[in-house]
Amino acid sequence: MEKRDAIDDIIDIVLPVPAPAPADADELTRAPLEAVREEVVRQREVFERYLRVADGDRSPTRQDVLLTEIERARTEMREAEDRLRMLVAYGREFVAPQPYPLKTLAAAAGMSISGTRSAYTSDEVAAVAERTGRRPVRSTALDA
Repeated sequence: MEKRDAIDDIIDIVLPVPAPAPADADELTRAPLEAVREEVVRQREVFERYLRVADGDRSPTRQDVLLTEIERARTEMREAEDRLRMLVAYGREFVAPQPYPLKTLAAAAGMSISGTRSAYTSDEVAAVAERTGRRPVRSTALDA
């Protein structure tokens, strides 16, 4: 039996290996699934090397690899929330001739209609405008 440690467990949590293609799958089904599986295995190897080096660092500024991964996951969540707000702002303020209905955006975002209505601010509208090079169709937020 192979010896496992916390790093092996972190890798399994962060980058689980996808299930193999069903035994009865044809080649058109099997090939892309196996390609994805191989890519995940490659990513796991790179991630393990990174974690092992970080864990072996004995400098005074060394951080615990589990806590580092938790912090990284939290950062990714904040970035996803920012992206969600900008996408909702885009759907409401930039799409013409009619913006997406609040009900539709709310369902896609897993939010209430009122939560979707207040999900973004003029800062998100400005960020969308800057990233896309477009002006909002509906909003006067950038005029202020």
